[in-house]
Amino acid sequence: MINAGDGTHEHPTQALLDAYSIREKLGTLAGVRVAIIGDIMHSRVALSNIFCLIKMGAEVAVCGPPTLIPRHLDSLGVKIIQKVSDALAWCDVANVLRIQHERQDIKYVPSLREYAMVYGIDKRMLDELKDPIVLMHPGPINRGVELSGGAADSQHSIILHQVENGVAVRMSILYLLASEKAL
Repeated sequence: MINAGDGTHEHPTQALLDAYSIREKLGTLAGVRVAIIGDIMHSRVALSNIFCLIKMGAEVAVCGPPTLIPRHLDSLGVKIIQKVSDALAWCDVANVLRIQHERQDIKYVPSLREYAMVYGIDKRMLDELKDPIVLMHPGPINRGVELSGGAADSQHSIILHQVENGVAVRMSILYLLASEKAL
């Protein structure tokens, strides 16, 4: 059985392609600091990334509105960072998530405009960092909300490369499962 994402629970194939993309870009996952920024509570990507990245030796932090950060995350060994600027300064990789309105039954943030002002990332923020970081997003991007177009298209971004790696990783999974030698 291949889980390609189930509601707000997990998305293991996305975690595998994200881990592969980070390793391809940085050479390792061990000791890499990954900040997952955005709607952590409703994201199936966040939990799978946390499990996978920690298992591979990365340090993981989350950042987002307090209403969108599950309370149990600290028990998973995840650091919680309140301000986006602090998360970006801490991390080697920022994996940015969109607000999952379709999975919310109440409003967790006052407005998209306010969210963008407080938690949105733009190119200027990336360019002002002391050390360059890798910028990721599982898509689809809400340009102007969690990421500006300038940030998404910047030299920091490997978003389009993630898409390419997604095809390769998922093909590999299907190949292994279809193989006569599969366990």
